[in-house]
Amino acid sequence: MPGFPRTTIENVSVSRMLIGINWFYGFSHTSKSRDELIVGYQTRKRLAETVTVFMKAGVDTVYGVRPEPKSLLLPAIKDAEQATGRKCVTFAVPTLDLRPGQAALDNTARILDEQAQIGATFCLPHQASTDALCDRRCRVIRDMDKYCKMIRERGMIPGLSTHMPEVPVYADENDLDVATYIQIYNAAGFLMQIEVDWVHRMIWGRRKPVIVIKPMAAGRLPPLVGMAFVWATLRPQDMVCVGTLNGGEARELIDISLSVLERRAPTVKLQRTRSKESVEDRRK
Repeated sequence: MPGFPRTTIENVSVSRMLIGINWFYGFSHTSKSRDELIVGYQTRKRLAETVTVFMKAGVDTVYGVRPEPKSLLLPAIKDAEQATGRKCVTFAVPTLDLRPGQAALDNTARILDEQAQIGATFCLPHQASTDALCDRRCRVIRDMDKYCKMIRERGMIPGLSTHMPEVPVYADENDLDVATYIQIYNAAGFLMQIEVDWVHRMIWGRRKPVIVIKPMAAGRLPPLVGMAFVWATLRPQDMVCVGTLNGGEARELIDISLSVLERRAPTVKLQRTRSKESVEDRRK
């Protein structure tokens, strides 16, 4: 079975490409109608076919699994595991209950129990939770040590999902018990709060492997442009999380990524329109 390049987070081997879920759940970062199109398109069978394409190429790590009863993704992952004979590594990204008091803490414990019950290896509190706790004045992520301890107690490995560039820096400065962290990173600067070159330098200064998200700026960058930039500017231990609508897009991203890493021309077929006829090589 072919294998995509891998790295490790603590003692767990993961593929350097992660399967993202925005184009499975309907988060297009474009419009409500685009979100509805995605939701209407996806079925358990289509999701399983897409995950199977990734897993056959050695991309066996899914970022963003959820325990909802009506979720199609978890059954689709099981279908893909059966089809490939390969076990999938999963990241849970729950939203915690941050309200003060014991009732909220008990609710967070229940939420984390659910993530453990679906078999998540890693648990990264969602950006909505992590960034709400980020204190720029004191350069700390308040209470996150408590939540990381709760994650460890349930047999999962803690990390941080964030949209703030400060979060990985503060995690390192305070020796927070996390094994990895998210960073938005793309050539367009889409959703990035500071300049691309600053985020690039910050990634290279991190103590733990970094997972970059939005590499194609939610469709604003062509795959070759987005993937070439991130693969060329990351460290060997870092990962790239990608979103695809179907198996065809998955195949294209895998081939483009490998072509960049192996310094060869990609083999994906290009779009054909009448305007391209004048530049096609007629010798072929």
